[in-house]
Amino acid sequence: MKSTAIVCTYNRCQSLARALDSLAASVLPETIEWEVLVVDNNSRDQTQAVVEDFCRRYPGRFRYLFEPQQGKSYALNAGIREARGDILAFIDDDVTVEPMWLQNLLSVLRDSQWAGSGGRTKPAAWVSSFVPPRWLALDGPFSLLGALCAYCDRGDAPGELKDPPIGGNVAFRREMFDRYGNFRTDLGPFPSSKIGFEDIEFGRRLMAGGERLCYVPSAVVYHEVPENRVRKEFFLGWWFDFGRGSVRGTEKRVGTWEILKILGRTLLTALQWALTLNPQRSFYRRCRIWYAAGKVVEIYQQARSANSPGHKLKPQAGGESSI
Repeated sequence: MKSTAIVCTYNRCQSLARALDSLAASVLPETIEWEVLVVDNNSRDQTQAVVEDFCRRYPGRFRYLFEPQQGKSYALNAGIREARGDILAFIDDDVTVEPMWLQNLLSVLRDSQWAGSGGRTKPAAWVSSFVPPRWLALDGPFSLLGALCAYCDRGDAPGELKDPPIGGNVAFRREMFDRYGNFRTDLGPFPSSKIGFEDIEFGRRLMAGGERLCYVPSAVVYHEVPENRVRKEFFLGWWFDFGRGSVRGTEKRVGTWEILKILGRTLLTALQWALTLNPQRSFYRRCRIWYAAGKVVEIYQQARSANSPGHKLKPQAGGESSI
């Protein structure tokens, strides 16, 4: 088995160094050939120097690739093209992995019944001792931990995923990209936009095609959480962009009835928000309103685009889109 761990990065050389240090300490059997491919998405900091240092220290293990087209999905697709592995694993540049992460993520893919696998993403250690502001819930039904660090924990039991895994801790057979295309380039974060959803959309594409994805709880990564992220503005912006991505990530056009349902739910949530005294519940409901607002904005922009000459709604093969 040959595997490539793809790390896309943009102006995060310090956290990238920590991520690569953890990858360098990975423990895998000799039967698995593996490499780490770092895709520099037009960084202006010391990213190239950091990666080249790892290439010197671990010859044959690390490789550097520069992708000038800005946007995470462009970087992901460049990594897919240049990877040497039959299994492609993906992590973010602001995580650290446990030594057995890659081996555990790959272990289930020896069985051809699985098209891909996803692991468990936890917050960095400091969060356990962090005292959140009164308005921020990190557990329970009003938790916003998922927005803070791409948190994903579906329990201790491995099994088939019913929802797509988050892209910061996944692996797919390379043939899945040959069969279903790459990541959509109209999705995925840009420096000027935080609209993501490229990972979830790809997972949904596979599942819609009848492919099966496996949850591997022993494949653990730890996501950094910058303390300056703990601001209301960050969470509201995250939910707004998530709403936009959730609409853009579907190929079907949203009809009038669905729009009315969104507006109705939003009005109900707004009323609950106005009447809620608990600060955590209140802010969570406010975030849900911003999520709905993002949906409405994306629906409106798609409707305008649909009326323009030459518009095509459906993404092109290979992940491109004209939306």
